[in-house]
Amino acid sequence: MKGVERAFSRLSIRLMAFNILLVFLPAAGLLSLQTYESQLLRWQERSMVQQGRVLAAALGEQGPLTPEAGESILINMNRNFDARLRVIGHDFSLLADSSRLGPRIEDQGDDDQDEPEIRDNPLYRLGNFLYKLYSDLFLPPEPPRRDAGFYASERKLVGPEIEAALSGRYGATFRTTQGGERSLTLYSALPVWSGGEVVGAVLVSKSTFQILGSLYELRLSTFKVILASVLAAAVLSLLLATTIARPIAELRQRATAMLDRRGRLRDTFKPYKRKDEIGDLSRALAELTRRLEGHLQFIESFASDVSHELKNPLASIRNASDLLAEVHDADQRARFLAMIQRDVRRLERLLSGVREVSKIDATLDAQPVERVEPAPLLEGLQETYSLRRDGLTYRLDIEPSARSAAVEVSPDRMVQVMENLLTNAAGFSPDGGEVSIELKRDEEWVVIRVLDRGPGIPEEHKEKIFQRFFSYRDEANPSRAQDGHTGLGLAIVKAIVEGYGGLIRTTNRQAGGAAFEIRLPAAP
Repeated sequence: MKGVERAFSRLSIRLMAFNILLVFLPAAGLLSLQTYESQLLRWQERSMVQQGRVLAAALGEQGPLTPEAGESILINMNRNFDARLRVIGHDFSLLADSSRLGPRIEDQGDDDQDEPEIRDNPLYRLGNFLYKLYSDLFLPPEPPRRDAGFYASERKLVGPEIEAALSGRYGATFRTTQGGERSLTLYSALPVWSGGEVVGAVLVSKSTFQILGSLYELRLSTFKVILASVLAAAVLSLLLATTIARPIAELRQRATAMLDRRGRLRDTFKPYKRKDEIGDLSRALAELTRRLEGHLQFIESFASDVSHELKNPLASIRNASDLLAEVHDADQRARFLAMIQRDVRRLERLLSGVREVSKIDATLDAQPVERVEPAPLLEGLQETYSLRRDGLTYRLDIEPSARSAAVEVSPDRMVQVMENLLTNAAGFSPDGGEVSIELKRDEEWVVIRVLDRGPGIPEEHKEKIFQRFFSYRDEANPSRAQDGHTGLGLAIVKAIVEGYGGLIRTTNRQAGGAAFEIRLPAAP
């Protein structure tokens, strides 16, 4: 059962089924042939009625109906009719019959007719079989039909349509033509009026043999179109399967082959060079693979960096604890204990930073964002940092055009970015120095700059300062050199800013000091 479901779930099978299904929409036109056949029958009946009216009018002018008068009028009409005409007396007796006068324009009366040769065509028989199968399953059964031999050998013609005509009304019916499977004979009876009373009737009859011949040809032509459409649908499905389904299957195989048994990437995904949607999909998969590979490398590198950074304080703790057990001098024991406590605090700061970096990497995209205006946020931070007794001055400069600017970020993460930048700037600023914060609008960007009066960034370190665990402090300012520094602050800033689609860069000021510039997309 699962194998069948899997087979029908294939894209190629679905494409073929869809294309073949579309073919059956024009195939429904075969059913409309019944309406076409009904219209032809109405037109044939109208023609028969017109011929009958002409004969009835001529008979009404003759007075009493006699066989001689009826045959005389039929002869005078020069047999310009294509239906069988019979004159019926008021006592239902047959007075005249056009079939006794020789051939007509089209000899299509009540006599037995052979089925059209087109019904022997193999394609027609196949289509007829399918239609009969459909009609047996979905259509109601056809009502029984009377035999056209009803009037074959009787001198008095008694039928419902003749009774209606002799009573002064129009009568009509149809009966199955003898020897035919589908051919019918239509009967129309009209009264003959003379002197204000009905003196007889005219019976007009004609077989639908000619109509059926045209219908058979139309059905065969339609069925040929359907078969050609089915063949075209099958060819088109195979073509689509070759150009769509097979490349997708190849993409799946290549994506599966990229992973080893442990689920690790062992190869790069090579995209197609095609310019269609399949090519776009392959390039998207290649980009996804590249980013996944980069993320895996980040995790491996991050784990290696964390391991390396933890080795030094752990080694220091181990050495200090070993020496602590060997010395008995109180001052030395106090010194070794202070070393252990200092390294423990460093480990705590490292682990806290590592946890924060991991949290940002894993949950930043899932955190809700808000429309945040940086101006009031920076004003609050400037006031908070100005209250610190660190000997520094914090100045805020907001351009008028940026006063109402907004960005879509998490408020907590925005505060974290600014605190890390301000803390970093304060760590490099000399006593009595100034840390400046600038906010401006640059077209589609909101720009925030943090500037200090420190020694600046050495050229050899400009590409490294955003790396994890990278640490550099100017020895000219030892009071702020290693105070709580882990080398993760700027790495966290870069991760958050780029996570919100922004950019961060750093330059050295001409007057001395470093400048960090953040660019975030402006909210509409």
